[in-house]
Amino acid sequence: MSTPFRCGFVAVVGRPNVGKSTLSNALIGAKVSIVSRKAQTTRHRIHGVLTREHEQFVFVDTPGFQTRHGGAMNRMMNRVVTQTLADVDVVVHVVEAGKWSAGDANLLPLLPKDGTKVILAVNKIDALKNRDDLFAYVGKLASLYPYDAVVPVSALKSRQLDHLLTEIAQRLPEGEPMFEVDALTDRSTRFIAAELIREKIFRLVGDELPYACTVVIEQWEETEKGASVAACIVVERDSHRPILLGAGGQHMKRIATEARQELIKLLDKPVHLEVYIKVRKGWSDKESALRELGYE
Repeated sequence: MSTPFRCGFVAVVGRPNVGKSTLSNALIGAKVSIVSRKAQTTRHRIHGVLTREHEQFVFVDTPGFQTRHGGAMNRMMNRVVTQTLADVDVVVHVVEAGKWSAGDANLLPLLPKDGTKVILAVNKIDALKNRDDLFAYVGKLASLYPYDAVVPVSALKSRQLDHLLTEIAQRLPEGEPMFEVDALTDRSTRFIAAELIREKIFRLVGDELPYACTVVIEQWEETEKGASVAACIVVERDSHRPILLGAGGQHMKRIATEARQELIKLLDKPVHLEVYIKVRKGWSDKESALRELGYE
């Protein structure tokens, strides 16, 4: 008998900053979600696709679920997590090895009650000084929730990822593939471009600039020979503008240069990138503004 093909949606969930996007990218084998050391980098539900001989995994990278802040953006991101958990076939709950906080515990009530098709991915095992501590840590979590499987991994070092994929594949439903074999994501190139620019902002000025900034692609012209892109960084206050610019505009120049380099890799052609700033006061706490700016 031939091996049946399996295909389904896999939610990658966890509290902020446990490495969900890094893990999703590592499993897919390509950069679909942006990453930084700052919490709450991911704001959207992003589908990344991995197709193998007998399986197609549609990974759903979600924002980190958190309850510390109650603004419109955080409410929106928490809704994305809740809705995703209700719609997928397998859940991968990502935690950081040796660490457990209220943020982790707050997610447990949202998981399926019986633990069916919920896999615990214990990430960052490469950072553990004493591996024996891992057994006690996993035992503690198993007493809190009936996980279907537990897989220690290192997304950064690509350790145990094949094991995790095997565990996920066993729990996917049988069905035809939803995407072409070479598809990596359902998101548009424009969306990925905006996210790449936002990643550079987080990495360069994330400690100075509050999270109330987003990126909108306002112009996209592409031919076989190259692409011309105009991107607008939307901030909430006039005081945010000089932070983004930096002394002599050096921050903005570096953001644009590093983003352009990634866009060249993404498009595999020359790219002219123009980046500028607009102030839109209070946009991150208005649901109408969030929808207008492309948030779900």
